[in-house]
Amino acid sequence: MTVTVKVSTPEETMTIGQQIAPLLAPKDIILLDGDLGAGKTTFTKGLAAGLGIKRNVKSPTFTIIREYQDGRIPLYHMDVYRLEDGSGDELGLEEYFNGDGVSVVEWSKFVADELPADYLRIAFKRLDDLGENQRELTFEPHGERFVAMVKQLQEKRHGK
Repeated sequence: MTVTVKVSTPEETMTIGQQIAPLLAPKDIILLDGDLGAGKTTFTKGLAAGLGIKRNVKSPTFTIIREYQDGRIPLYHMDVYRLEDGSGDELGLEEYFNGDGVSVVEWSKFVADELPADYLRIAFKRLDDLGENQRELTFEPHGERFVAMVKQLQEKRHGK
């Protein structure tokens, strides 16, 4: 089951993150994949706002992992792009994945071997031919919990 949503502003991308936030629980993993500038960090900003995190969310490109502890549950925002030539073994990803918060992983293909079986993958695609901010977000749930989450998100978005 995959669900595709088109957005035309960064605010819409943030809203989707805010809508998912109440559905999240500790140990949830969200993978964000897509080109540079496709909206992955914008989505995470919305997710953080929905969790009640007040701090400014920035891309963790050079720090690899940023922790935000001040929300309903902690948010662990990871950008593993810089691990292209290595692995995530030494980062202790398993501790985050099995911890007390939600893990958001950008560029997940670089740590594919570290991922558990259940997660929500969101693929971000720029639709530049339709306009500067046009994006397509494709939700690919893996595991029953995330299938149910995507169904709930669909219902929220369609006002059911």
